[in-house]
Amino acid sequence: MGSTDSKLNFRKAVIQLTTKTQPVEATDDAFWDQFWADTSTTVQDVFALVPAAEIRAVREESPSNLATLCYKAVEKLVQGAESGCPTEKERQAVLNCARVLSRVLPYIFEDQDWRGFFWSTVPGAGRAGTDELDEDDGARPLAESLLLAVADLLFCPDFTVHSHRRGPDSVESMQSIDSCEYIWEAGVGFAQSPPLNYIHDLNRTEILRLLLTCFSEAMYLPPSSDSSVTNPWVTFFCSTENRHALPLFTSLLNVVCAYDPVGYGIPYNHLLFSDYREQLVEQAVQILIVTLEHDGGLPHRPPSPSSIEEQESTGPENLFVNYLSRIHREEDFDFVLKGLARLLNNPLTQTYLPNSTKKIQFHQELLVLFWKLCDFNKKFLFFVLKSSDVLDMLVPILYYLNDARADQSRVGLMHIGVFILLLLSGERNFGVRLNKPYSVHVPMDIPVFTGTHADLLIVVRRRLTTPGFNCPVCPPVRCSAAACFAGVSQDHHHWTPTPAASLRLPPHYYCKCVSLPEEPFYGGRQ
Repeated sequence: MGSTDSKLNFRKAVIQLTTKTQPVEATDDAFWDQFWADTSTTVQDVFALVPAAEIRAVREESPSNLATLCYKAVEKLVQGAESGCPTEKERQAVLNCARVLSRVLPYIFEDQDWRGFFWSTVPGAGRAGTDELDEDDGARPLAESLLLAVADLLFCPDFTVHSHRRGPDSVESMQSIDSCEYIWEAGVGFAQSPPLNYIHDLNRTEILRLLLTCFSEAMYLPPSSDSSVTNPWVTFFCSTENRHALPLFTSLLNVVCAYDPVGYGIPYNHLLFSDYREQLVEQAVQILIVTLEHDGGLPHRPPSPSSIEEQESTGPENLFVNYLSRIHREEDFDFVLKGLARLLNNPLTQTYLPNSTKKIQFHQELLVLFWKLCDFNKKFLFFVLKSSDVLDMLVPILYYLNDARADQSRVGLMHIGVFILLLLSGERNFGVRLNKPYSVHVPMDIPVFTGTHADLLIVVRRRLTTPGFNCPVCPPVRCSAAACFAGVSQDHHHWTPTPAASLRLPPHYYCKCVSLPEEPFYGGRQ
């Protein structure tokens, strides 16, 4: 009954915000607390009780109320980050603020007149109640205060990480803790495995959802041919202003690569209990992709003397790309490669009991992350090529390509899969590894054959490039698939009958790019 009353109060507050003709003062805490004081509100409740039409109505008819709502929510997050959320009531208020902002931010981004709102100084400066945030953050833009608070909250003891307190009376100050001691999972650069806590996983997921929403501003901008245009949210979060950049990057990477959806191997375990870690892993891999996409002037590539000034003028260095490019220990490479291979092979797992194992749904994000790893860290690429585990990456990539070839909505998956193969096929070690016999049984609708992994590659390649197999890939993808064959064929001279038969097709079926030899991107090895 109490839960119903609190949701009713929340809904009434939303209606009042929409219908009030006069601005609600920021000092009216009794009114604003209705949005985050309820301890039983969930993210589903917030999205259901705050309709899109009403958010747009507030934006158009009562803009000052929407501005104050955002300001008060950010203020509450900043206060929670500073205090460390010592009570359950404060933690719930922080989560509700994150949910409200996650709901409202997209409707601010979609309006051109509102996009600069978060990058201006505190709205309503000079009004009572704004001095605290203004003084603490040195007149920072609201976006910077929000991002710094989010980073702090991701390493808040007893809220998102396990506390290291030695006694019940000791207090951990958020300003003095070393967040490198609170990395979420063992793996790259961190050997200790913290105790699992599903409450912490849920709280991390909520905060990461807000962070991903902040990064989504680029989705609402018109297309631009200017490649120098950057996302200010990502630029600031990945800069030296974020003191948690290193432990957060390590935590996200380790959480993704250490995740095992099979669990203890119990059949139908995903039906017996909820896996809260999967939600966290999916958010983590998406955050990694976004932060690594924004490379801040390509700092991972060695600059030439003539380009130093140009790189310095592109803005602050992206610390996430920097940290990724500096991974060098083979045990770290092995941990990352085995983790990605385990997750990518998960949907391919077959058992005698139908649907007895859990299937993950974020394999496309994993492929993009693998591409980023190979692109930004050449030592990792060389490790992959010399490792026999590269075939554990090849088989799921071919499976996804074959499965998505007739689905126009999955053309992005086709692109990233083919381009990964193109990158790998340019190295001789990959071609040599393909001579290993193909003995696993993957559920693909391809002819049954006995041969090597190179034979499997050719069979799938034919289905991607040959008309008649209902494959809607664009010409560059066809050319890349053909170039993959050109690369691996140099190291494989014995084809079994099934793949050999697939090669007996007119040349114009493979590719229409007559200038293929002239394009360095499609070329083979030098």
